[in-house]
Amino acid sequence: MRVALTGATGSVGPAVLERLLADGHEVTALGRRPVAGAAFAEWDLAGRFCEEAAGRHPAASALARADALVHLALAHLPGRYRGGEGDDPEGFLRLNLGGTLDLFEAAADVPRIVLLSTRAVYGAYPPGTLLTEEMTPRPDTLYGQVKAAAEDALTRRPGGVSLRATGVYGPERPGTAHKWRPLLDAFGRGETVGPRVATEVHEADLAAAVALALTLPDPPPLLNVSDIVLDRRDLLSAYARIAHRDGLLPPPGDPATVSAMATDRIRAFGWRPRGIAGVEDVLRGMADGTRDHAGS
Repeated sequence: MRVALTGATGSVGPAVLERLLADGHEVTALGRRPVAGAAFAEWDLAGRFCEEAAGRHPAASALARADALVHLALAHLPGRYRGGEGDDPEGFLRLNLGGTLDLFEAAADVPRIVLLSTRAVYGAYPPGTLLTEEMTPRPDTLYGQVKAAAEDALTRRPGGVSLRATGVYGPERPGTAHKWRPLLDAFGRGETVGPRVATEVHEADLAAAVALALTLPDPPPLLNVSDIVLDRRDLLSAYARIAHRDGLLPPPGDPATVSAMATDRIRAFGWRPRGIAGVEDVLRGMADGTRDHAGS
């Protein structure tokens, strides 16, 4: 399959690209810089397609040849999705919604489009609600509103699939800030950290969901992608055991405050995430990185 991929250099892009290449797909990265293993066409969310210039747009020919488009790209403040607009909500809307709708229009003849959406589209349901794809979105952040609007546009065309992903974790990569590193370092210094419970999915399992959405013959338009409810106390306890470190564990969080997403729909197609074993694998790598840093 010939796949056009946006966001290949983002937080989950490398894992998705790796999975697509491993599955034998021919990938063209649409972005601002090339990535290893894929063809490249220059594009960004600010670069509008238009009827007169479509034939000259660097990404237009890639879309014309594509069997599928996987859209991961999002412009946001570093490390922030909710609140990622900072003090420029108009710019956030223009880039992320306007740029996405423009991309979808340019990809009108692409048979399959997979959008990376978010749990944030559910928004304001009460804590402890089990979130299912049949529920009406109630986004209470601009990020959630943008993704809900993009989902709505995609559901109006055949072959569109929106993956509502929860928090994503994965291995620590050189030169990138891992979302757990500040917490683990604070714990290692003996600092007090507060309780928290959140839902998580491994980046490779999200990539597997993307791969599945590409190949299902008649996919549903919405799929929740989530794995475990992770208590920060359990995360740090596992890290202490794996890294042989002592620290102050926070009190247990309250799982009743978390609205988890039901994943029956995607599991019915054979998707099987790795559960707590994925967290422990990542922590082993991070513990090794901590020891390497301490010894340098």
